[in-house]
Amino acid sequence: MGGLPSTPRGGEARPQETAEYLIGEFVGEKSFPLTSDYWQKLLELPLDLRWPAHRVRRACQLFGLFPSKDASFKKSGANHSTMNNCKTRHLVKILINLAWCLQECVSASDMESTAFSKALNALFISSVFLKYLIENTRSDNFEELYLSLDETDPVPNNFSKGSTCYVYQHVGSLIMFSALNFICKVDVRPGTYHLHQELLNFIVIASSTQLLSGPTPGPNDIHPFIDAAMTQESSLVNMVVHRSLLNYVTRPQFSVNTSSSILFSEGNQPGVLRRVSSAAACLVLFPINYLVSSTGEASRRLLAEDSLHVLLILCYYRKCVSVDYSKDNSLNNSSESLLKEETYFSENPFCKALQNVMDVEFDRVDVEGNAHSEPVTRLPFASLFDTLGMSLANEASVLLLYSLVHGNSKFLEYVLVRTDADTLLMPMLETLYNASNRTSNHIYMVLVIFLILSQDSTFNASIHRLMLPNVPWYKERILNQTSLGSLMVIILIRTVKYNLSKLRDVYLHTNCLATLANMAPHVYKLSAYASQRLVSLFDMLSRKYNKLAEITNEKINTGDGALRGDSLAEDPSVELHIYTDFLRIVLEILNAILTYALPRNPEVVYAIMHRQEVFLPFKTHPRFNELLENVYSVLDFFNSRIDAQKLDGEWSVEKVLQLIIDYSRAWRGDGMKTFTQLRFTYEQESNPEEFFIPYVWQMVLSHSGFAFTTSSINLFPVPVEDVNSPEAEKPPTDELKEHALQVDTLV
Repeated sequence: MGGLPSTPRGGEARPQETAEYLIGEFVGEKSFPLTSDYWQKLLELPLDLRWPAHRVRRACQLFGLFPSKDASFKKSGANHSTMNNCKTRHLVKILINLAWCLQECVSASDMESTAFSKALNALFISSVFLKYLIENTRSDNFEELYLSLDETDPVPNNFSKGSTCYVYQHVGSLIMFSALNFICKVDVRPGTYHLHQELLNFIVIASSTQLLSGPTPGPNDIHPFIDAAMTQESSLVNMVVHRSLLNYVTRPQFSVNTSSSILFSEGNQPGVLRRVSSAAACLVLFPINYLVSSTGEASRRLLAEDSLHVLLILCYYRKCVSVDYSKDNSLNNSSESLLKEETYFSENPFCKALQNVMDVEFDRVDVEGNAHSEPVTRLPFASLFDTLGMSLANEASVLLLYSLVHGNSKFLEYVLVRTDADTLLMPMLETLYNASNRTSNHIYMVLVIFLILSQDSTFNASIHRLMLPNVPWYKERILNQTSLGSLMVIILIRTVKYNLSKLRDVYLHTNCLATLANMAPHVYKLSAYASQRLVSLFDMLSRKYNKLAEITNEKINTGDGALRGDSLAEDPSVELHIYTDFLRIVLEILNAILTYALPRNPEVVYAIMHRQEVFLPFKTHPRFNELLENVYSVLDFFNSRIDAQKLDGEWSVEKVLQLIIDYSRAWRGDGMKTFTQLRFTYEQESNPEEFFIPYVWQMVLSHSGFAFTTSSINLFPVPVEDVNSPEAEKPPTDELKEHALQVDTLV
């Protein structure tokens, strides 16, 4: 490498046995065949080098896309106008060696086998250069990675993987099989922990080709490694999903092995890879500071989270495939045919495996007595449920929960029959409470999960009977002995208020109101505070409606009806229509409570009576008058009976509430119009990948420590600053969400 010494630094070792010489040869122009003993020497050296960031950068440039003009890199006879990897194919050779080492690790019974240290070295070297090449590639098909051997390159005679075509053609299948197979078949133990960790990091790097594609997957998109992962056998895919979830649930805890950490640090000085990663993170693997951490907590967190990130990357990938067919041009009576192209997304086996995960508590034969025809991943749902409950402050955990409740009917059924719904709901409600510190996508996914759960009537009934002794994180007022259902109503309404003032996102409004509408017929003893908030919600939306109505009328009266754009803020008439729908939904919610659950909710009746003036302006409105007839039937019934009472002293809340409770026993609903219950269901849009693929990678970049050159990212908009900066944690999301999710209303 640049400025590499031609002789060893010390001792009597020969130059070719020194680390700098071997790395220098790796990035140089001399090609070493797979049969050369050079590779064994390279993989057996200890990675305790001390290179500054600029030397690693120049090494990457010499090796890959941008040859360096720095004089320190000039070697006798070197041609600096070409890319050395193009000639040497050393990237594919180090990957092949990595695959061989991993296969040897799987079959090795002795944890002291040199295969583990060689595999770790191969991982570090290949990750550094692969990441640089991906970030700086100038082709759409990643030809510049040169992931195949020259046909003149010999391979060892003992190469065992079916045939040598694996190395003469694309090597992606070989390396992805070896990496995934190791993760599944080698237990996480002190001696294997680092290798498991780095393999997960490597898979993220290999999959990062997606960052260079646009948000809409196309048939011409090529992702060599993740495409190869999709072609693995179903048995391996199931094991990968099982291992990933098992790592997430068990959170393996092993403190750093001293003998391993010496490879990366010496005294208080960090090793070369750590130094480079913190100084020039866009060039190398990851900030590897966890490798020299002495705390078990960091290890537990990272392995579990990285397993989850890899699982989400694999599950949400979609491969777009094109099919060409010919169609006669009969209109022109020509014999020529028109070439047509149709595209579709091939099935994702990892997504399918996650959707089919089953609880270990159930027998393999289902209730109908039908045996499962293919292997099924089995996991203790109880442990998964509890782990999710402890981890839902993490955005990736929320996406995993969404993936399970939306795609896995068995897990959804399990969640719905649990009697401790607060285990999952409380951390998500706290997330909504702290919405200002969360990304809008995080908030959105929580609301979608609530909507999915609220589609079940048993769930809606059970949350109102589960009492919470207190809610310590709710600061506006003390909430003691509040039902989980009442808290959910309070937080959803609070989210609407926050969204109205800050985000102004119609999707968030819709999901909040849809969940409240699903809950309404099953409300039981809604608290006084929740009841007040519900009526205040109508008041808040009505004031927004009135303001928009005034603006719209002014535009009509002045003849200024031209629209300046398609955003809500720029088109008051469109926004007025939306808020009309919102107000109607709130009235539907109140109607459902009054129609189906009035005797059980005296606080709701009291809140409506206390603020009855807010309904008066809409009594004759053509969109609301039918719904308000029921509200006024209730008001007339209770107002007349309470007014007829002659009480000594002044009226008090307690006295009025007691009268409402007493008269509720005589309530028969006479004169009430029965409307079909609103029932909102959730379903994904037709192209959810346009939301989920960018979303997964936003989380990986924000929370995993993985850095990527921002100028190379085309998958989603990024600020000029580093994607890991606080400003980058809240990317524009409206464009993503409009492609991802929708709410259907069944009336």
